[in-house]
Amino acid sequence: MHSTDLFPYRFRPGQGELVRFISSTVDDGMNPVVEAGTGTGKTVSALSATLPTALERTMKVIYLTRTKSQQKQVIRESAAIGHGVLCVALQGRTAASCPMMRDDPDLASGTSEEISKLCSEYKRRDNGECRCRFYANIEHADIGEWVERIRTEHPEPEDFARMCEEAELCPYEMLKYALPHADVIAASYPFVFMPQILARLIDWMGVPIHRTIIVVDEAHNLPDYLREVQTFEYSRAALDLAEKEARENGDNEVHDGLTVTDIVGVLREILGYAVKEYLIEDDGILPPYFLEEELMGRLGTTSVNVMRIAQALEDIGDGIAERRKQRRKLPRSYIGSMGRFVRAWITDAEDCHVRLVIGGDNPCFQSYCMDPSGAVGPLNDCFASVHMSGTLEPIDAYIRDIGLERAVPTRLDGFFPRENLLTLYTDEVSMRYEDRNIESNYRRLRELLRDTVNSVRVNTAVFFPSYQFMDRMLSDGVASDLGREIWYERRDMPQGELMEVFEGFRTSEGSVLFCVTGGRISEGLDFPDKSLELAVLIGIPYPKPTAKMRAMTRYYDAKFGDGRLHVSIIPASRKMRQSIGRLIRSETDRGVAVILDRRAATMRELDAMLCGDIPSAVAAFFSQDGF
Repeated sequence: MHSTDLFPYRFRPGQGELVRFISSTVDDGMNPVVEAGTGTGKTVSALSATLPTALERTMKVIYLTRTKSQQKQVIRESAAIGHGVLCVALQGRTAASCPMMRDDPDLASGTSEEISKLCSEYKRRDNGECRCRFYANIEHADIGEWVERIRTEHPEPEDFARMCEEAELCPYEMLKYALPHADVIAASYPFVFMPQILARLIDWMGVPIHRTIIVVDEAHNLPDYLREVQTFEYSRAALDLAEKEARENGDNEVHDGLTVTDIVGVLREILGYAVKEYLIEDDGILPPYFLEEELMGRLGTTSVNVMRIAQALEDIGDGIAERRKQRRKLPRSYIGSMGRFVRAWITDAEDCHVRLVIGGDNPCFQSYCMDPSGAVGPLNDCFASVHMSGTLEPIDAYIRDIGLERAVPTRLDGFFPRENLLTLYTDEVSMRYEDRNIESNYRRLRELLRDTVNSVRVNTAVFFPSYQFMDRMLSDGVASDLGREIWYERRDMPQGELMEVFEGFRTSEGSVLFCVTGGRISEGLDFPDKSLELAVLIGIPYPKPTAKMRAMTRYYDAKFGDGRLHVSIIPASRKMRQSIGRLIRSETDRGVAVILDRRAATMRELDAMLCGDIPSAVAAFFSQDGF
């Protein structure tokens, strides 16, 4: 079977080239890394290109996504391909996805691991009878019949859960039974990059990692995600919870007369000392061995005993978690988490981690991983992996950054008429940290924003460099300058509320959306046709020059020779290109991007033109009079 035989649509410009490139590269066991611009149809192209190799060699395609909406797209494209392709979507376990747990509000905050442990208690048998009827009924279910339903009906996750619950079957367990039969598995990142979860997935699939083809969509997000999964921290709020838990459970002795609350108190003192002595604005770098030396000094003990204390805290926490599980509560212990943190901080002293104290309302210790390559193993161990994004350039930097082996890079462009997108910038204002608070600069920035947005009445997105700066401009009355209906992306917005904002703005006429460059609105959401025609980017989203960023710059100076390029310039460029990319989603879309920051002159990849009268140029573009 040839890859082009599986492609279910008429090829748009560039799609055939993309499918053939991925197909031939994957078939050779290599890792194609593709920057493919707007209008490519990357999901269906990747599936059509990888499935022939997977089907011929009895492998599985694992399609990694960051959002549930992207998983649904994988299911829809698998259905369009047809040919009996079976696609199963795996999502992390939550109380809301379990018919036995969803009505208990105390379980809503449970992590996937906690819900999994609690599930084992629900499934336990009392006098030969399983406590969970949804799990018990699977014994009598016709798995083959359910597999065929998935193959022919292609249900999205919510629909499949409803189908199972109507039959009084556990949706999560039914998906596990379907996995050995699946050709495509749409899954979130943790299923591959969290070692314990990957081990379970391999067991459920029934095939080893080297017999899988992994597709990483929106791959520009991968380096930061891999850093996150190798980073750990412990906060003042967590200490408060550990203290409360200790008092509720007898405040056990952990070593030589010291109790849990004694250890909490010492850690709280050390954290306060770190904030006072090392914090500079947002964060501060801690000296080597800071925490262990402070613990030994304040407790008057040795490093060996500190590790014994950490183990005792873990053991106490395990006992608390087990007792909670037996009462059908979340098997969680803040004391156990404290012990695991101390042990990890002392034992995981790798050069790629920087030890920090983070400030704010809830200060914390953080061991931040600067190097994503330590978690990339599955992508090098699988038969082949496909990396795709519209903003991967420079591709060689991406490959080096994550440590990808057997990589074959390519860049495909030109899928829409270049004249459909006009990108302008002004040299009248600067958003450098040193300049943004200068009154004359700030006043001119606000004037340019007002005049640009009001020059045409089209759906407009204003991308701020941070929520903090957006809130500042809102408090100064920028919304009243525009006189238009305004929709807002807020920090930590629930997904449902975010989608309401997105749909409300997308279906409106002439309204304005306030959002953040690098936020959820700026990536992964489509604004087709006239739902977004003007994008105003306030500043270039270079990271704030914190202690963490300075440490990363030094690390990449030593590793690659150009730390600022990897830590600041490349990430900022990718975020801006993602935001601008919201404008053009098909060959017929037209739009204007305006960058309010003179530093855009140094970013050649944005292809921005200097303009002395941006409002007039925007109005001319939409009036069809040219520019």
